[in-house]
Amino acid sequence: MLTPLGRLDKYAASENIFNRQMVARSLLDTLKEVSDDERDCIAVLERISRLADDSEPTVRAELMEQVPHIAMFCQENRPSIPYAFSKYLLPIVVRYLADQNNQVRKTSQAALLVLLEQELIERYDVETKVCPVLIDLTAPDSNDDVKTEAVAIMCKMASMVGKDITERLVLPRFCEMCCDCRMFHVRKVCAANFGDICSVVGQQATEEMLLPRFFQLCSDNVWGVRKACAECFMAVSCATSQEVRRTKLSTLFINLISDPSRWVRQAAFQSLGPFISTFANPSSSGQYFKEEDGKTPEDCGSAQENSEQVRTREDVTTEDEHNRTEDLSSHVDNNSFGTKLKNAMEDQNTVSNNSQRESDFQTESSFHCTLSSESCGEMADENERGSRCCTAGLRETGLNSQETSLSEQELYNSFHFWRTPLPEIDIDFELQQTSEIILDREIQELTMPVSPNVPMATRKELEEMIENLEPHIDDPDVKAQVEVLSAALRASSLDPQEETMASVSKGTDSQTELTINDQQNFKPILGDIVPLIGDTVENMDSTLHYIHNDSDLSTNSSFSPEEERKSKVQDVVPQALLDQYLSMTDPSRAQTVDTEIAKHCAYSLPGVALTLGRQNWHCLKDTYETLASDMQWKVRRTLAFSIHELAVILGDQLTAGDLVPVFNGFLKDLDEVRIGVLKHLHDFLKLLHLDKRREYLYQLQEFLVTDNSRNWRFRAELAEQLILLLDLYSARDIYDYLRPIAFSLCADKVSSVRWISYKLVSEMVKKLYMASTSTFVVDLMNELVEKFCRCRKWSGRQTFVFICQTISEDDCLPMDQFAVHLLPHLLHLASDRVPNVRVLLAKTLKQTLLEKEYFLNSANSHQEAVEQTIMVLQMDDDNDVKYFASIHPASTKIADDAMSTASSTY
Repeated sequence: MLTPLGRLDKYAASENIFNRQMVARSLLDTLKEVSDDERDCIAVLERISRLADDSEPTVRAELMEQVPHIAMFCQENRPSIPYAFSKYLLPIVVRYLADQNNQVRKTSQAALLVLLEQELIERYDVETKVCPVLIDLTAPDSNDDVKTEAVAIMCKMASMVGKDITERLVLPRFCEMCCDCRMFHVRKVCAANFGDICSVVGQQATEEMLLPRFFQLCSDNVWGVRKACAECFMAVSCATSQEVRRTKLSTLFINLISDPSRWVRQAAFQSLGPFISTFANPSSSGQYFKEEDGKTPEDCGSAQENSEQVRTREDVTTEDEHNRTEDLSSHVDNNSFGTKLKNAMEDQNTVSNNSQRESDFQTESSFHCTLSSESCGEMADENERGSRCCTAGLRETGLNSQETSLSEQELYNSFHFWRTPLPEIDIDFELQQTSEIILDREIQELTMPVSPNVPMATRKELEEMIENLEPHIDDPDVKAQVEVLSAALRASSLDPQEETMASVSKGTDSQTELTINDQQNFKPILGDIVPLIGDTVENMDSTLHYIHNDSDLSTNSSFSPEEERKSKVQDVVPQALLDQYLSMTDPSRAQTVDTEIAKHCAYSLPGVALTLGRQNWHCLKDTYETLASDMQWKVRRTLAFSIHELAVILGDQLTAGDLVPVFNGFLKDLDEVRIGVLKHLHDFLKLLHLDKRREYLYQLQEFLVTDNSRNWRFRAELAEQLILLLDLYSARDIYDYLRPIAFSLCADKVSSVRWISYKLVSEMVKKLYMASTSTFVVDLMNELVEKFCRCRKWSGRQTFVFICQTISEDDCLPMDQFAVHLLPHLLHLASDRVPNVRVLLAKTLKQTLLEKEYFLNSANSHQEAVEQTIMVLQMDDDNDVKYFASIHPASTKIADDAMSTASSTY
């Protein structure tokens, strides 16, 4: 019998915590009950203020959860309770931001963001009540947890309060928090939200006040802060001018990509594609940034594992090379040089803890480094990946030298060293005559770098690289690189004569250096051994070039690295950024950065392609082909979902030359990849010329076959796409190629597939009727009658009724033509022995055909036949048939009834 206020007072004063929680939950209901009386509403709000002082955290948290709902009620009833929220509720929310209990603080933060998002807080209150409290909470002497949370709230509310308040009140304190030397958590929150602040305050404030802080955060001692900077790099770039983006941010981003921390590099490579897309010129590319998320439409790839494909190619190449090397060892098995070389390579395979691919890769790298230490140093200087290859090789060589350490007598056996090995094959007589000429040429090849395509690294360049890496020497990967570069530096100081001696001595695992006289005495045996090595070196040349060129994996070995680099040069984005992007297909990236790096590369490739423009497609072509043949299906799936967008960017000529072969490969891929092509089949084919487009008519039938027969959504998508493809082909092509597929889909086991197929057939009838040659539509309708209306299975006859119903509903055929070709066969099904067929027939006649003007306003024999059939169905033995033949057409929804019938087909 208590009044609402009486109940509120009774339970609010209870010592039971649950009673007070119940009071907090029922505040909104109490307000609604007393909303007619302004004084009672004010009384309830006053009791809310007293309840906010409750000592129990759960009660305060419960109260704060109700505040947004109460605020909405106060806003709706503003005339009766003006300023209620500003006076009673907002002070509670702001006060709870500094509450000692974590749950209460979190609840108040969430409530504040909801209130700001719903625009329930007046602008004046934001400036005078909210912002000052947040600034106080971020003071240097504030509690650490509270300070971190307050900074996060300031960043999140920036977009809600607008540029003016953010720039005047929030921005100065935000810049201070970016330099908080005591707590990296604060700097990390600032870095994570840096892009949001930049997008709010605009270009001028970003470049003048925020960019210097951003540079500091990107070089922070804590890797988590640098990682957060890498993740928001695109948003920051969008808020700067093109000049700043090119001159300052690109250099800064390169530093993040080469960061000592793997997690920072991983985040940087994920943001690389989106960052490159910010260099796009909207006037020429048509690319704009969405304000709500800061992303470009083209940055979607559409669906990672690119490294797997490159591994496969390396497997083939290095395995081949490994077999050749073993053959070489068998030819010189009696010689210590061949024996030691073979043992060294076998030791490498046992020492490696990685996959066989990596083992083969290291074997080849070690073998080449053994042949020429100078060439190994040059490879290390060529690019980062080359450095890693040599790192693996020299590291393995070092292990082998330790494991195979022998006594001096065992290491150098004069008999085995100087004796000519017994020939195992017949040697051509002419070759014997020219053995000395071959010897001289092969010695020169040993003296020269292994691959002529690898550029020479100078001592100055090597020293600079070592100096740059020394600050990060604590990182194991960096330390290994420094060791390799140091070895390369020492090797580069050798003269050619000494290098030749070192190469031969490495091959024999000998610790003694050969004199010039020894070399001359060694000439007879080199005549047999060195040509074999030379052949191997020549054959390996293209393999080395393949491995060490991260930007062109399918390059013709006749091109030099300089020519290859020139082919990748463009002026849209800084070349260093593009080179790093192209290197994302490098297998070593998957091992040292991120196993998903190839997927990120594929995901952002359309955006990068749009940024560069079709005139620079040659820069991305090889990378795209590498991704398209990647071993991991997720990478190929990503490309399959975006290939139609890429075709729009590249135009007809490039699409026909470069994308069509990739598209054809996707058509034969896994279902997970094919679905990406299928979903945009119409979008891609409409971009091709008619002759090229017709070639795919022969392949459409293949989409009916899937890896898993239960994958009915694949067939449903095929039916959807065939409806769109009707506009791309002639009437004859539709009848010859698309008609059989449509009929097959109409008989599918899954009702959802059949329903789309009925629409497909009806659109096909409409298309063929509108064609100049009318014989196709007549033949099609005759085949419908023969294949479905006279089908021995009742489901086939029911399909015929469904198709007729769809044709009539969508006006795909004039009613007079429908009455001549289809109606007689349709009415004949009134005597069908299966009730399901007669039920659907009754629905079609009563709810579809009789609604058409042809059967309403004109008296003809067809109208009489329909009415007589309906009368027959009204006297049917089945109650459902009687019901649907008797009801008024508008009393039910045909789609719902038809679908219910279709779902009970099987």
